[in-house]
Order: sequence, then C-alpha cells, then structure tokens
Amino acid sequence: MKVIYKIAKAELQVLFYSPVAWLVLVIFMFQSALLYTDIFTNLVRAQAMGRELQSATLGIFSGLNGFYPSISKYLFLYVPLLTMGVMSREYNHGSIKLLLSSPITSAQVILGKYLSLMIYGLALTAITAIFAIFTISTVNMVDTPVVLAGLLGIYLLICAYAAIGLFMSSITSYTVVSAMGTLAILAFLGYVSGVAQEITLVRDITYWLSISGRTETFFSGTLTVEDMLYFIIVVGLFLGFAILRLELSKQKNSFVKAASKYVFVFLLAAIVGYVSTIPKMMVVFDVTRNKTNTLSIATQDVVKRLGNSKLTISTFTNMLGQDSYLALPIGQKVDIDRFKRYLRFKPDITLNYYYYYHKTNNPFLDKRYPDLPDKQRYDSLKRVYDWKFTAGPLESLEKKADLESEDFQFVRLLESDNGKKTFLRVYDDMMRYPSEAEITAAIKRMTMDLPVVGFLNGHGERSSNSENDRGYKKFAQDKRFRYALINQGFDFKDVTLDKDIPAGIRILIVAEPRKPLSAEELGHLQQYINRGGNLILSGEPGQIANVNPIADLLGVKFLPGILVHPLPDFTPDLMMMTPTPEAREFSYYLERQGKNNLPLTMPGAAALEYNTDKGFNVIPLFRTDSASWTELETTNFIDDSVRYNPKIGEIQKSHPTVLALSRKVNGKEQKIMVTGDSDWLSNGELGMSRARVMSSNYSLINAAFDWLSDGEVPIDTRRDPSLDTSLSIGEDAWAVFVYVFKWGLPIILIIASLIIWIRRRGK
Repeated sequence: MKVIYKIAKAELQVLFYSPVAWLVLVIFMFQSALLYTDIFTNLVRAQAMGRELQSATLGIFSGLNGFYPSISKYLFLYVPLLTMGVMSREYNHGSIKLLLSSPITSAQVILGKYLSLMIYGLALTAITAIFAIFTISTVNMVDTPVVLAGLLGIYLLICAYAAIGLFMSSITSYTVVSAMGTLAILAFLGYVSGVAQEITLVRDITYWLSISGRTETFFSGTLTVEDMLYFIIVVGLFLGFAILRLELSKQKNSFVKAASKYVFVFLLAAIVGYVSTIPKMMVVFDVTRNKTNTLSIATQDVVKRLGNSKLTISTFTNMLGQDSYLALPIGQKVDIDRFKRYLRFKPDITLNYYYYYHKTNNPFLDKRYPDLPDKQRYDSLKRVYDWKFTAGPLESLEKKADLESEDFQFVRLLESDNGKKTFLRVYDDMMRYPSEAEITAAIKRMTMDLPVVGFLNGHGERSSNSENDRGYKKFAQDKRFRYALINQGFDFKDVTLDKDIPAGIRILIVAEPRKPLSAEELGHLQQYINRGGNLILSGEPGQIANVNPIADLLGVKFLPGILVHPLPDFTPDLMMMTPTPEAREFSYYLERQGKNNLPLTMPGAAALEYNTDKGFNVIPLFRTDSASWTELETTNFIDDSVRYNPKIGEIQKSHPTVLALSRKVNGKEQKIMVTGDSDWLSNGELGMSRARVMSSNYSLINAAFDWLSDGEVPIDTRRDPSLDTSLSIGEDAWAVFVYVFKWGLPIILIIASLIIWIRRRGK
C-alpha cells in the first residue's frame, strides 16, 4: 500500500505542477458557475414575483436541465485531458522500463496512478460541492440527502471516466491518440444501449454496458446497488485491462493467449453485472424526503395484495397499428424500466412481448397501401423501417388475449396465476404511457372487486356508450382516455328501473331523464336510496319536471329557469365556478383546483335549493357568482340579450350548482352528489376548448368518484407536499454571489496555480 501511495503522490505532484490540471479546474469552475447561476437565478426571480417554489432541491439539481445532469454532460471533455499522459508520459520518457524492471508489480503501478486520478476527481467534485453547500445554506428545508447523492454520482462518473482514460493511456505513447481513444470508448459506452437490441441474447449485455443515464438515479435522489456496482465493475474492468497491458508487455505472448486473458476479465465483469440486474437482487435506497422515486403507500398496499400470486404482463404490439413504435425490441429494455418500481416490491413479475400484424384503424397505412393485404403491408413496413425481428399473423396469438375487444391496438394484458386478467392501455394524450395510478388500478382490479357504476337508461338519459356531444362515453368507457372510469379501476353497466337495482351497483348515475319515471320505477329508485346506495343525480334547466321527483327524495329541488351571468365573449348561460371553501376541504382534487384558480364549466345549469329534512348533511361544492340569476324570460342567448327582472320571480344571488349529500344508513355512510347541469360530464364539454378558459371539470370527476367509492379508486398516488419551497436569500445578495461564483472563484484558482508554478520554477 505504501508503494501505491508513493506512486500516487508523485503523480499528483506532476499533475498539479502542470498547467493542464489547473486549467481544467479553472474552466470547470467557470462552466459550473455559469450553469448554476442560470438555474438559481430563475428561482430567485420566481420567489421575488411571489410564486411558491416546488421541490426547490430537485428543481436545482435534477431533471433535464438540472445542475448535476448539465455538469455530467461536460465531464467527458475534461477527463481525457488529464489521463492522456498518465502512462503515455512514462513511455515517452523511457521511465516505463525502470518501472517494469523495479520490484514493483504492474498492479501497484496502475493502482498508484489511478489513486492520484481519484484524488484529482475529488478536487473536481469539491468544485461541484461548493454550489451544493451554497444550496444547503440558502434553500429553506433543503432535501440534503438528494444533494449528497448527486455529488456521489458525479464522483463515481469521474472515477469511471478516469479508469477508461488510464487504460487508453497505457496502450499508446501518443497522448493525442490516448485522448481520442478515451473519447471513442466513452462515446461507445454512451450509445451501446441501442446496439443489437433486436437480439435477445445480446440485448441485456449491451443495455447493461451503457453508461448513459447511470447517474440519473443518483441525481434524482435514489441509490441503487445495481448502479453503484456498475461503476465499480467498469472501474475494475478497465483497471484490469490496464494491468494486463503492463503484464503482457513484460514478455512475449501469442495473440490468442493475450486475447483470452482480456476476454476472461470482460466475462467476469459481465457476469457480476448481469447478476446485479436480476430483479431479486434489486436493492434501492430512496433518499428523497417524500420518497418521490418510490411507489406510493397506496400502490405498495395494492402490490402486497397480490401475495405469492405471480403476475405476468404481456405486451401486444400490432405492427400495423398507430402505436407500433411504443415497445419495439430496440426500446424493450427502456419499456421494462417503466415497471422497475413495481419490480422492486414484486421481483417475480414476468414481462413478455408479442408482435403480430392485423388490420386495424390506421388512416396512414390505409392511404399509403390501400389495396395491400395484411401480410404484404407488414412486409413493406419491415423493408422500409429495416426491422430485424419477425412478427406473426394474429392467428398465432388468438389464444393469448382477446385483442379484438381492444380494436387490435397496442395493449398490455395483466394476468395472475389465479386466472384473473385485465388490460392496461396507452392513451391519446401527451404522456401516452400509463402512470402509476392507471397501472395500480389495473393491478387492484385483479386483487379485489372494485366499484360497479350503473348508468340508468330507459328515459332518454345520457348514455355511457354514446359518442355524440351529449353522451358520456369519454369519461365512462373511452379506452383511450386516461381518466375514463374503465381506466381508473371502475366497472360499469346499464341499469333499468323495471326491477330492483342489483345489489352489486355501488354508484348509480341518473343523468337528465327526459321522460318522467313511473310510480313503480320511482319506488325501485327510492328503495335503492333507502338501502344506502350512492348516487349521482344531474339535470338540465329544461327537464326539471322529470328530475325533481327524484330530487325530492333527497330534500333537493331544481329551481325553474336557467342560470345566467352575462360576461363579454361568452354566452350568458355559461357558468364558470371555482370550488367553495367547503369544497377545498372536501377533496384534495378540489383543493388543488381552487389553488390553481381553475373553473368548473357548466353550459346551461339550473339552480339548486336544498333542506336537511331527509337527514342528509349537505355541502355546496360549487356556487355561482352573486351577480348571476335564474333567467325565466330569455331563451335565445344569441339574438336576444338577458335582463334581470325580479318582478317575474327571477332570483339574483349566489346559487349552488353542485351539492354533496351524506348520511348514515345501515351502518355505512351514504354519499350522493347532485348537479344542476348534465353537460359538465359530457363528451362535448370535456373536449371543449374556449379562449382564455382553462377549465378543470376532471377535478370534480376525480373528487366525485374518489368520494363515492370510499377512496378505493382512483388510486391516490400523492406524496406529502414538498417543504423546500422558499429561499433565504434575496435578489441583492444573490447578485453579489453571481459575481463571486463566475469571477471570484476562478480568479482564486488562477492565482493559486500561478503561485505554485512560480514556486516550482524557483526550485
């Protein structure tokens, strides 16, 4: 060990007596200061404008444009400058012969020189640590473990780069060749994850070899044994290569013998690396305060319900579909990583991938290949996109899943060994892939009976499968809509009142009956209400005669007329309302909606009136503005104008439009929601886009069904709110630190380097 230390000390003297090492430190300091000050300035400005910062620690250090990721993108430029002469210098000066003939082993030489590079790496990391310490000092309630985890990631990356550079320096006497070789290997390790991904045997090896993204887990506040082992293995691999290079230079060896030794070292590293990727070997430490990178508590409980049942997730990709690119073999490892957080808690999840071809809705292919049969379409696409894998016809997969029910689109089938199955879909939005909420809802569907929503029909009510503007298909069963009930864990069925409502119906939706209920039907509905059934009742101003007999069972009344509130650029009957204070306490969905000042929109609503004679506790969730009134005269809001006329019974005040009713029945809490409008849930309104209006009807949908299902679904994936939401430094003080970081610290390094150089020259 003493020999290694002495070699390291001598190498450090050479490094710090040369201008290159100091130049690297100065440039790295200046570049780091530029990156950090840009990021921190944005936070200071945001706070000065009165905005609350969200997770300031992660905002500074992680993410696409975070400080640590930005720094890591440039490190590969600095390390080759340091390592290119470590061994090449020995070859050029002839001192390598003395080293090889002295009683020093090749391992001691390489480890000694590598130790010096590790110490220099600490100097680079110390520069980064300056900004980390400043953040810890100025961000209130900073998430310190996240900051430290990122520093560890930076240092491990430097160590890996240094080991690669040391190996390249050991195989050539030309420093430029050494530097270029180091850059070539780093480029290879950065892009190798996309090499031969179509070949199953090679896929795991090339994906594991990739250094790209290995530090992202550290920067986001997660320490994984797999990633830490990766850096240790890479360092050991290239140091082993360097030691072998020196050993083989001492004596003549055949090419086969020398190559076999290199292959042995590589295979040893590959085996250890492969073992570290096995899900059962996964060890993860989420050091974030709110466990941001870990499944939520609700999801962990759902996964535990699976118990010892094995879960298989089969992905079916139709190569003639519009989503055929989502899980191609070249991106299969990335796709598997989407389930990595679930594999942490249930490592026996099996992921299978199947590729087939069958005609489906794809306007692009229909236009490009209008007359080609499926097989020829697939063959044409295979040649165009140079697919290296083979897909079979649908017939080869028919026994595996009912793909016709999913319109032969991209879909995943979740199966447990107890025979339960459910589909997990992708969605027509910017995010595309299912989030934790949708994945967990699908798993929960396999472990327990989830709420069944009944849609009353037979009286012209809104239909759950209608695609017209009045219909409710989008929010109920649109498989490509993320927030549809079917994707959030609910089942649904149509219900009629010619007999008792089935006991399995947990939530009944009665949406704008356009015909009156008979006495017998009203009796069946009252029986459902009396036994404690949950209900959503919605009406329209023109149909209150049909809905009021139902509302009367609840102590609610739909008032005559239509609510109006004249505003420029909008029709008078468009109600835009934010949640009441009671609503913000009622549901976190509505609390968030109110905080963001997003309205609920109702195009044509009736005012509600209520009493508590039926034993219900009533909470008004949404109210109109006090300037609104119930219009009884005007019906044409385009050609005619509205005027308040109290003489005919028009009432101007703040009217409730959404009520939440609850009471105890048979030992459980009965929950009922009444809305003065049925369009807020309709396909037309959910798809409506109005200038300068960012409506949030989805908030009330989530709040309603979370409440009505007793919190079973949608899945609550929230974490505790972040605490690091403010800074203890103002604009004036920060302006001083900007100059210190950008100019002061680099100048100090320049002065230190000059002092050392002058003293060295004097000696």
